[in-house]
Amino acid sequence: MVITVDDDPVSLVELLWIRDAWDLRPDHDDVPPPLADPPDPGVNGEDEVDIQAWQAAWPEIWDATLRHAGEVLDPALFDAIRGTANNSPERMELLARITGPSWRDRFGDTGLVWFQPWQASQFRRRTASLPTSTEEQPEHRSLDALINAWRHGLTRIVTIPCRGSFTRVIGPHALLMTDETRADAETFSAALRQFGS
Repeated sequence: MVITVDDDPVSLVELLWIRDAWDLRPDHDDVPPPLADPPDPGVNGEDEVDIQAWQAAWPEIWDATLRHAGEVLDPALFDAIRGTANNSPERMELLARITGPSWRDRFGDTGLVWFQPWQASQFRRRTASLPTSTEEQPEHRSLDALINAWRHGLTRIVTIPCRGSFTRVIGPHALLMTDETRADAETFSAALRQFGS
């Protein structure tokens, strides 16, 4: 049994950060709750941004990025990239298929001035709270539910640093959930039971 846990899906977290930092209110019927450690809205050091365009584009970018996060990448992509020249169009196309869509594809670095310092603080917080033993691992504490989900095809868990509990099936082999959901054995087990039911 192999389960991959992606606890740092950069493109998804960037989108959530943009939403919260710029106080966007996207017209979307199913978005995660606010970030658990929200950035200060509007404190971004940039004057010329088109909030309406951002708000209109956010749902489409979110859906595309979420679809990509739920895909199982073909290992042949990584082999293929080794056979391409640096900066060649072939390599750039393969890299785009591996990394998937992002906010930066549409808007560049605009709006992300304070994202990297915030992301670095989140990384430090996350690594400081990592379990120190196998028994403390969320997957070990919810092993029965995890095995059942795996038998129904689950191979990937993607976590986001949002407040509260939020879980969605995002592909035939993937679940999206908040860090808080995964951290609590009972909530994590309930989230895993959504897969394949």
